[in-house]
Amino acid sequence: MRLTPHPSTSLPADWQLTAHCAVGPTTITVRWTLQAELAQIRLPPARQPARRSGLWRHTCFELFVANPAGEGYREFNFSPSSEWAAFAFTGYRDGMSELGLEAPPLIGVETRAQEFRLTATLPRSATGPAPDPPGSVRRCALAAVIERTEGGLAYFALAHPSARPDFHHLDGFVARLDP
Repeated sequence: MRLTPHPSTSLPADWQLTAHCAVGPTTITVRWTLQAELAQIRLPPARQPARRSGLWRHTCFELFVANPAGEGYREFNFSPSSEWAAFAFTGYRDGMSELGLEAPPLIGVETRAQEFRLTATLPRSATGPAPDPPGSVRRCALAAVIERTEGGLAYFALAHPSARPDFHHLDGFVARLDP
């Protein structure tokens, strides 16, 4: 799936960001691929994998999963540093709490001449209970914040329903998580 920059974001025309989500019996794997001049992107240095808040202030890749039974949703942040965050919300930017995971996500990074790839794998249980009734589908949003070496942040998402970048807006949850 192709992510587009927010209309307020000014970028070189050749930058492209795609994301692919694979749902398995016990895991969910999301891979973001950014094609760009990597010298123009500020990537955080590698660190020990750990939970850390505020990752969205720098280059960070994000997955949001809506609760099929209500307005709540979950947010997952994955940094190229291998740090991560997971939150649960009861409503739009409301009732935020740290989300406990049965296992931390695995984050892998690959860099090529004009391509950066981040792959994150997390337990399927982290995204919440299976949709009920059976056959219904959970919606999700895939997004990224890319920090530029010249300064400023670029905001990418599948959909941008607001005048300002807002990955939490439920109208941006346009992808299907469940088959």
